[in-house]
Amino acid sequence: MKKIIFATGNAHKMKEIRMILSDLGMEILSQKEAGITADVVENGASFEENAMIKAAEIARIAAQNPEYRDAVVVADDSGLEIDYLNKEPGIYSARYMGENTSYDIKNNELIRRLDGVPDEKRTARFVCAIAAVFPDRTKRVVRGTMEGRIGYEIAGENGFGYDPIFYLPEYGCTSAQLTPEKKNELSHRGEGLRKMRKVIEEMQ
Repeated sequence: MKKIIFATGNAHKMKEIRMILSDLGMEILSQKEAGITADVVENGASFEENAMIKAAEIARIAAQNPEYRDAVVVADDSGLEIDYLNKEPGIYSARYMGENTSYDIKNNELIRRLDGVPDEKRTARFVCAIAAVFPDRTKRVVRGTMEGRIGYEIAGENGFGYDPIFYLPEYGCTSAQLTPEKKNELSHRGEGLRKMRKVIEEMQ
């Protein structure tokens, strides 16, 4: 195994992935860089199911190319769970209010829905399930989380998605106000990727 194909076209995500997995000594490609254009329908009932659906389909396509037959295919599914809103938007985080709706609009709407809700009831978490399909078709999935609260305003330029409203009380800022290095250390994706890195090392 010398290559990892990550089933995403998200440039922000690939930057985080490369930072966290850089010491594995494996070439890390996005599915686009591997020439895979499939748009997989994620119709699972959990983050784990969605991640595995994506990883399995991209692995099936990658295996048809001799160059990628020994690659590990990795996929993630992540989202925001807000306890007061019955864990919405959850697995529908990317599709909340429509896939083409800007995160400024989504974030403002979530803040509006929590109007008047006190700090202790604004608890939330980012969840990231990461699935891998290995060349021998072994499948593994891990989960990372980051606990916090929903803030009262949009703040920060370093993150993307829901980062600007995800407040970390112990740091006194949103996850979009953290440095990239600190965010990778604390984030749900960072935790999930570190767990997956251990799995890949065990499989080598």
